[in-house]
Amino acid sequence: MCLPLRALCRPIAGLMLLGLTGLLAACASGPSKVAVYQSEGFEANETFSRLFDASAEATCEAARRALLGQGYLLTTVRQDAISASKHFQPEGEVHVQIAFHVVCVAEGDLGKLATAYVNAIEERYALKKNPNSASVGVAAIGSVSIPLSASEDSLVKVASETVPAGPFYDRFFALMQRNLVQQAGER
Repeated sequence: MCLPLRALCRPIAGLMLLGLTGLLAACASGPSKVAVYQSEGFEANETFSRLFDASAEATCEAARRALLGQGYLLTTVRQDAISASKHFQPEGEVHVQIAFHVVCVAEGDLGKLATAYVNAIEERYALKKNPNSASVGVAAIGSVSIPLSASEDSLVKVASETVPAGPFYDRFFALMQRNLVQQAGER
């Protein structure tokens, strides 16, 4: 007995429609991750800057002394900007680097006030081991791979993030303020 073509098509069309509906629903719901920039608040209380009662040059000098005093290696030094970095090894196979950036901008017409804009970037590296092996070609057998006990180690960046505003920067700004007071006493 032969079924009419129309009778066969209805169940198949229904299954196709059900599958297509499920596929569209899955695509529409997709991952609910919010893009990083969407959570950027630009909040007034999360400040990466501080106003100082000193010239831009004196403010950057205070920042330079603060960074040097904490063991940072200066990478860029200008009258209005400083970059420095410091390396840490909190665990045996983890390496952390903090890159610090300071920009000093004069405020007002007299140049006796300056704002220091500061940010620090923490980069994390992990030790990855790549085992070495040697291959020996033997005409009768072919190629034989022999693992060696030596391995090649390399640091691989696993994370990079701007240090959020808060106590870290407050401590830095406080040290800058102490340096400014000390510099004023030296004159």
